[in-house]
Amino acid sequence: MIFRTLLFLLVLMPVLLAAQQHADYTYAPQAYSCWYTDQAPTIDGKLEEAVWTEAPASNLFRDIEGDIRPKPYFDTRVKMRWDSNYFYIGAELEEPHIWATYDQRDMVIFHENDFEIFIDPDGDTHHYYELEINALNTIWDLLLTKPYRNGGHAIDAWDIRGIQHAVHLEGTLNDPTDTDRGWTIEVALPWSVLEEAARHPGVPRNGEIWWVNFSRVQWRTEAPNGTYQKQIDPATGKPFPEHNWVWSPQGAIAMHQPETWGLVQFTREQKSASKGRILAKAETETRWQLWQHYYAQQGFREREGHYGSRKDFPGIELDIQAGTDFFRASTIANNFRWTIDQDGHISRKKAR
Repeated sequence: MIFRTLLFLLVLMPVLLAAQQHADYTYAPQAYSCWYTDQAPTIDGKLEEAVWTEAPASNLFRDIEGDIRPKPYFDTRVKMRWDSNYFYIGAELEEPHIWATYDQRDMVIFHENDFEIFIDPDGDTHHYYELEINALNTIWDLLLTKPYRNGGHAIDAWDIRGIQHAVHLEGTLNDPTDTDRGWTIEVALPWSVLEEAARHPGVPRNGEIWWVNFSRVQWRTEAPNGTYQKQIDPATGKPFPEHNWVWSPQGAIAMHQPETWGLVQFTREQKSASKGRILAKAETETRWQLWQHYYAQQGFREREGHYGSRKDFPGIELDIQAGTDFFRASTIANNFRWTIDQDGHISRKKAR
C-alpha cells in the first residue's frame, strides 16, 4: 500500500507542477448538446442502438495542448445521452493494436492505454469526478477535492456506486499478430452519485450546463517477443512519453484544469432546436477574465511573496481583496457577482 501511494505521487508530480496555458492558447471550450432519451441503452459496449446512432458525435479528439502539437494518429469520438437515472457516455477509439493488462479496480489505469472521463457538475473547479477505463473494462474512479495545483486530494476509496460500464473490442486483445479496428466504451453514471457535487439533488434541469472533458492516454508500443510493451526512447532509456488526446484542449499537459474543460448542456428540447445553444458568450468571457487574473495573481505571488491588490494590476476592472496567502477577485456581469479566489474556486451569486 505504501509503495502504491508513493508510485501514485510520483506519477502525479508532472500534474502538480503543471504550468498555465502556453502563450498560443486560445480559450475556446468544446460544447455538446446532450439529448434526453426515453429509451435506456443496454450497457454492452456496443453503440449500435438508436439511442446512440441518433446522437451527434463529438469532434475528433486533439492533442491536450491544442493545435501547436500534431494531430492524433488514431481517431477518438464521444457521444452523450441522459435519462432520469443515468448520464450515458459512449466512446469510439480507433486502435490497430488493442492492449491492456490491468485487471483490478482502482489500479493506476493510465500506465497503459485508457479512456478517461472528467466531470465538474457545478463548474466551480472543486469537488469533481474522474473515471478511467481500459480495454479490459477495468475502471479507476476518483473524487477530487480540488485540483492538485491547489493542494487537492484524490479520494481513491470513493466509488461510483451503481455504475454500469462495458467495452466491446473490434479485434483481439493483446495479440500483435493481427490488426484491430478499435474498441468502444459504454458507461452509465447514476445521478444518485453525481449529485454529490452538483448544484442540486437529482437530475439536471433542462438547459443545465456541466463542465466535462475526456482524455485518451496512448502509449507507443512494440511487441518484439510477441507481447506488447512500451517502446523505449534510446535517448533516455525510458518509455516514450504518453500521448494525451482530449475532447477540449487544455493548452497544457494537465487534465486537472477544470476551467478549460468542455461544456455539456442537458436538454429535453427537440433535437433540431438544441444544436449550438450552450452558454451565453458573456458568461464564458466573464469566467475567463477571472481565470486570467488567477494566473496573474499566482505569478505575482511567486515573484513578490504575496498576492497583489488592485494597484498592482493597473487598468484591471475587478474588485480585489488580497493578502500574503489569499486573494479574492470579483466582478458583476449579467446581474451576477462572479468571484474567484487563490484556490481557483469560482462562484456566482445574484448581485444585490
